[in-house]
Amino acid sequence: MAPAGVRTRRATATRSRSIVIVASIAAPLAAFAVGGRSFVDAAPSVGIFSPKPTVSERILANDNRVAAGKLHDGVLTLRLVAREGRWYPESDSGKSIVVQAFAEEGSAPRIPGPLVRVPSGTLIRVSVRNTLGRTLVVFGMHERPSDSADTLVVLPGATRETTFRAGAPGSYFYWGSTSGNGLRDREGDDSQLYGAFVVDSAGTASPPRDRIFVIGVLGEPPLPPPYPMVINGKSWPYTERLSYQVGDTVRWRWLNPSSQPHPMHLHGFYFTVGSRGSWAADTVYAPDDRRLAVTEPMMPGGTMAMSWVPDRAGDWVFHCHFGFHVSHFLAMDSVPPDREPDSPAEVDHSASGMAGLVLGIVVHDAPRGSTNAPAREVASRVEPRRIRLFMQATPAFTPPGTDLKLHNYAFVVQRGTTPPAPDSVPERSDPLVLRRGEPVRITIVNRLPYPSAVHWHGIEVQQSYMDGVPGWSGSSGRVAPMVMPADSFVAEFTPTRAGTFIYHSHSNEGFQVTAGLAAPLIVLEPGAAYDTLTDRTILINGGLDNSGRINGVANPDTLHLVAGTRYRFRLIDISPDWRVFVSLVSAAGPVRWRAIAKDGAGLPPHQSIEQQARVPLQPGETADFTYLPASPGNLVLDVTTQVPGWSIRVPVRVTNPGRERQ
Repeated sequence: MAPAGVRTRRATATRSRSIVIVASIAAPLAAFAVGGRSFVDAAPSVGIFSPKPTVSERILANDNRVAAGKLHDGVLTLRLVAREGRWYPESDSGKSIVVQAFAEEGSAPRIPGPLVRVPSGTLIRVSVRNTLGRTLVVFGMHERPSDSADTLVVLPGATRETTFRAGAPGSYFYWGSTSGNGLRDREGDDSQLYGAFVVDSAGTASPPRDRIFVIGVLGEPPLPPPYPMVINGKSWPYTERLSYQVGDTVRWRWLNPSSQPHPMHLHGFYFTVGSRGSWAADTVYAPDDRRLAVTEPMMPGGTMAMSWVPDRAGDWVFHCHFGFHVSHFLAMDSVPPDREPDSPAEVDHSASGMAGLVLGIVVHDAPRGSTNAPAREVASRVEPRRIRLFMQATPAFTPPGTDLKLHNYAFVVQRGTTPPAPDSVPERSDPLVLRRGEPVRITIVNRLPYPSAVHWHGIEVQQSYMDGVPGWSGSSGRVAPMVMPADSFVAEFTPTRAGTFIYHSHSNEGFQVTAGLAAPLIVLEPGAAYDTLTDRTILINGGLDNSGRINGVANPDTLHLVAGTRYRFRLIDISPDWRVFVSLVSAAGPVRWRAIAKDGAGLPPHQSIEQQARVPLQPGETADFTYLPASPGNLVLDVTTQVPGWSIRVPVRVTNPGRERQ
């Protein structure tokens, strides 16, 4: 029985979106047409469509380190060709898929296509030759900023030329379509027709020491598998491993020419957002406009420049926070759909526990005596606060129409000296409330039927060993293991800033997080109180019945506020599948609230402003707002998916002081 006062989660009876995705991966492979045509593969490659053995040219992965074309006296001459080739998203000796890609004339095709990188004001003379059997429409070969409708149409067998100036400095890309589909609908054989286009400031003698990363997606269900999702042409664990030293300034440019959004998350550190834009225009922020983040959403066509400084050694990751976009189910070799990752290989995320949009980062200690390393805080001598955290599971249930064995999960904090009963699975995982500067020692006990791991999302843990990526977090000789059933793991860290964070499973996230392994992690300033009457934490997740959850339930109770009282709303989206809009509305429309923080970091003063109470969130993002209701009345906290899915409308009643809950 559950302890008194604990609402126990019921076993649901319908399949979630995550389960549908998993099941579709195991479906029989079949022919499928994109834009009226199929893209093909041949044995020993992945047989997803009708064989096309005549295509043998290998497509190379492009790390975007070398610019294409010839630059002379302020003029870049570039000759591109669009060709079919055989793409190897994983190992260069692994399975392949036949797709279309751009090449520089006389060289192999590449994914991403050849890099265009020039100083502002450069005159660019480019030709595009089309060897494909379909008309090619090329976007992005024009001066920046520009009308996004400006295109270059190249008929089959033809060559088109164009001349233009590079334009404003920024991060852009070019892309092509042979299916007639736009960027958001372009999935299939033409989905890899893209390349980076970077304009540096005028007078730049050589490219700055930054890196360029381009996201690619072949497709998602209901397309048939496989579903390669790649960074610079490769899927984890075959993506490039990046190496830095403590104290380095790391500068990255990220481009998203894929059809899908991607909330990109950095483990262990904050990064500064330096610019946001699209393939046609970019906005480079002034220093005072640059904010901190640990998760930044990138919509289709979006671009971002970011920088960060690692001040701790160890192995870290940067990845998309959609559960499916980093799932081991993206691997070219199919994974059984009815299992959690419980084989020796799958529990090692550096090998096969994840796939897709993940970068591995290795940070080395600065050389002895180096002045580049930032000052570090002296380790606390305070005895750590001890917490025992149990991962609990309901009995297995089988949704109608399937043979899958599912469980609902929850994190449960031990209170007192007695562990929680094994069948105690509350609807909402227990929040953790910590304090800045106070060390904690959290013993994680796994009572699940499968392995798991815990990531402290947004927390600047002092050792990467505690970061929660099994088989990767840590350093040479000491790598964090998966927490196996009936085993435990001890995580020790000291929160370095107060704010709104998350802790969640980092194993098969699409299932385990949806099943309930996610909760708020609130860090308070020393001496501050967490007053649940004025501090309203809203955790948004999915459910195994494919509906949404607010703080663990599909139909939350009325939220009571008092006129004249200032409230803090801590918004957290951790649903692996859903982007959402969160709005606080009256009968006249959204009210107004004040933005104060993003991802646990305070906003720059001039961005902490009163604004309409409507905010988009993607998985892994948190946002804090303050709200002061002026008078009694009825409101609604509306949480609705940004694409067709679900909507939860939480009643909000504002009363006069002394009349709460009347």
